[in-house]
Amino acid sequence: MAGIAHRRILLKLSGEALMGPDAFGYHAETMAGFVRQIDEVVGLGVQVGIVVGGGNLFRGATGALSGMDRATADSMGMLATVMNSLALKDALMAAGIPAQVMTAVTIAHVGEGFERDAAVRHLEAGRVVIFGGGTGNPFFTTDTAAALRAAEIGADLMLKATKVDGVYTADPKKDPSATKYDQLTFDEAIAKGLGVLDTAAFALCREQKMPLRVFSIFKAGALRRIVHGENEGTLVTL
Repeated sequence: MAGIAHRRILLKLSGEALMGPDAFGYHAETMAGFVRQIDEVVGLGVQVGIVVGGGNLFRGATGALSGMDRATADSMGMLATVMNSLALKDALMAAGIPAQVMTAVTIAHVGEGFERDAAVRHLEAGRVVIFGGGTGNPFFTTDTAAALRAAEIGADLMLKATKVDGVYTADPKKDPSATKYDQLTFDEAIAKGLGVLDTAAFALCREQKMPLRVFSIFKAGALRRIVHGENEGTLVTL
């Protein structure tokens, strides 16, 4: 593992990313691109944990806005993340990459219930561990679940995969004058209301001294460059 800067990572992948250019569900070519990037770093010996969102299937916040009870809507969102975890596991396994789903919500015959020591054993055995079910509780986002799992497994780095190549002063699609930050502190990100993660996730990363890198998962080789320590995207630290 010579030249590897990060030996255990936690990747937060949104459900919307799995859609690619589609409006719902999964886009096969996009999923295949993610699998190739994960395969590259697994091949280097990097241990990879993944938290996946559920926005391509159902978002709890959206359900609540339409009049559904928020706790019920969030429970449905958790189930969507489990479905996405299974889809991602299937894609990884089809590519010959060992993978295991662990869920915060117990669903027999679907995945293991989350347990920290077991998750670490899977990682050390070379399996990609996909954490579904969010935190297992309503009112918490999958960003917070990612920060929580990153801390629990002792990750060297948390990665937030997005459609843009880092954190900008404004939405670069709406404001052509927006500029990218190469590095930020957690306090700056919270104070500026940049919205890359929710405040609870930022606060947990800050408390646990967990560095966060925001990058575009759609750039070929980005994940490999990050584990080699290259300056990809935006780094958020203390």
